[in-house]
Amino acid sequence: MSLEFVLATHNAHKVGEFQRIIGQRMPQAVVVPYDGPEPVEDGVTFAANALIKARAAAAHTGRIALADDSGIVVDVLGEAPGILSARWAGHGAGDEANRRLLLDQLSDIARPNRGAEFRCTIALVVPESLLPGGSEFVAEGRWRGTVAYEPRGSHGFGYDPIFEPDGLEITAAELLPEQKNAQSHRALAFVELLPELERIAELVGPASA
Repeated sequence: MSLEFVLATHNAHKVGEFQRIIGQRMPQAVVVPYDGPEPVEDGVTFAANALIKARAAAAHTGRIALADDSGIVVDVLGEAPGILSARWAGHGAGDEANRRLLLDQLSDIARPNRGAEFRCTIALVVPESLLPGGSEFVAEGRWRGTVAYEPRGSHGFGYDPIFEPDGLEITAAELLPEQKNAQSHRALAFVELLPELERIAELVGPASA
């Protein structure tokens, strides 16, 4: 019997990536997209925003909820864009505009100073209706690399085409999905989350998860 977890996002790319990452480690798990209202993400950290989204999804659906908040942090920019990564070029600007603005801001910065990392925080929230007292857990993953000079690759999304992971000479968007999902910030966060996810799944059972 499958285990279902609602993923608090309307981003189809994230739903697919989560399903692949979870499926590799918990074959019985199914990621269900969230169809409820989006909460105001007014936290000032990745963890705070992930919890805001997971709590909202758990409350709306009455199911175990997962949510991630992630982005790119650039050393020379004082860890910006950070939590503003998705709207760096303005609300609704989109991935291409965000990448273009970041590259423009780094246009005069030489490679030794283009260090950056992807960060992902995943929040797990279990409502009290499924587990007395409820439960919350937060996991984090970090993927170090360098900001490229121009976009390359057609896989991935967001800042993947301009992020070169440490030890590689290609961008995250040039990696095959299975390669990315073995080493990405989201995969690393999930590795930390997995024991808690398995514990909760045993407590609430397949019918409720």
